[in-house]
Amino acid sequence: MVDLPGDIALRGGIFLGVLGTLMVLEVFLRGPNPPPMRGRRWPANAGLVLLDTVLARLLLPAGVVGAAAWAQAQGFGLLNQLAWPAWLEFGIALVLLDLAIYWQHRLLHAWPLLWRLHRVHHTDRTLDATSALRFHPLEMLLSLAIKIALAVLLGIPPVAAMVFEVLLSSFALVTHANLALPHWLDRPVRALLVTPNMHRIHHSTDVDEQHRNFGFNLSLWDHVFGSFVAHARSQPQDFGVDGVDMDEATGFVALLREPFVTRD
Repeated sequence: MVDLPGDIALRGGIFLGVLGTLMVLEVFLRGPNPPPMRGRRWPANAGLVLLDTVLARLLLPAGVVGAAAWAQAQGFGLLNQLAWPAWLEFGIALVLLDLAIYWQHRLLHAWPLLWRLHRVHHTDRTLDATSALRFHPLEMLLSLAIKIALAVLLGIPPVAAMVFEVLLSSFALVTHANLALPHWLDRPVRALLVTPNMHRIHHSTDVDEQHRNFGFNLSLWDHVFGSFVAHARSQPQDFGVDGVDMDEATGFVALLREPFVTRD
């Protein structure tokens, strides 16, 4: 299994472009989140995404797109058994992958061992675009392995796999960004898509609110499966995980150790 030509360069370029654009927008359209504390948070967040990227290339080099290309060449997987129009299979693939990521996210919160991994992401005490970089390597590898398995079993078209990976990383950056979207714009958009106003509720220190608004791209799943909430209980919100202090929430080594720390 190999990557499609230019897949890594294309996705990396889009990712860096979206990240840079959001960092600029956060200066001029700053949202309600607490001060970003860039000097303390950004090194750790950047360190995690760099380590994640290196490990992914070393341990699962084919990636989701390469796995999808292999399944297509072998005629393996559900969609590869169907003779449906390419546009229809493309749309179905995007929806199925997004649904799978929604339920993966719910399981990360529901199962204690998985929550230990995902807790690293939630320990960020404020939110900006770099919060989307903050995932423990073990969670990243687990998520990547799940997406690879789905790409093969569902027979995801390689182009759909690439588009979904771009959408997933881009939406993660956007929904974590500290942007002030006006309510007249946020309300209709969140009827279909996850917005920063919607996702920041999920990062509340309130445990019940942490179990709301799980969607990454489509807000549809939160509405369908009863996990949607429109407003946080309190404003301004407190972000993070109770019992994790600021030093533990910003140190690179501390974040790597976090899944192995027992907390009440």
